[in-house]
Amino acid sequence: MSKIASQRIESRKARHSRVRRKVSGTTERPRLCVRRSLNNIFAQVVDDTTGRSLIQLVTSSEEVAAKAGAEATKTDKSRAMGELLGEKAKALGITAIVFDRGGYLYHGRIKAVAEGARAAGLEF
Repeated sequence: MSKIASQRIESRKARHSRVRRKVSGTTERPRLCVRRSLNNIFAQVVDDTTGRSLIQLVTSSEEVAAKAGAEATKTDKSRAMGELLGEKAKALGITAIVFDRGGYLYHGRIKAVAEGARAAGLEF
């Protein structure tokens, strides 16, 4: 790995640790944490008091592909995943969450997940 790539990863980890000092999920308001790879977005709703993951989704799943459509871009799939995540959270009785962007900038696919969850009715 090049020096620039390792510095980028270390910077993201530092941002993530700063965010996690302030953001914690509770039973009433769980944490929506997002992780990004080159091709996919991984999101899960976590209750930090019990240490349990309540909902998990990835953009490569069949559910998300069916909701986004065949010719969807990565950003479109991310938004569809956010909407699907919001619907599943509503079914579990979750109406408010805390958004953990994982040290990534609030831009592009990360923003699309958040907007999709908000469109489905989640508050954060």
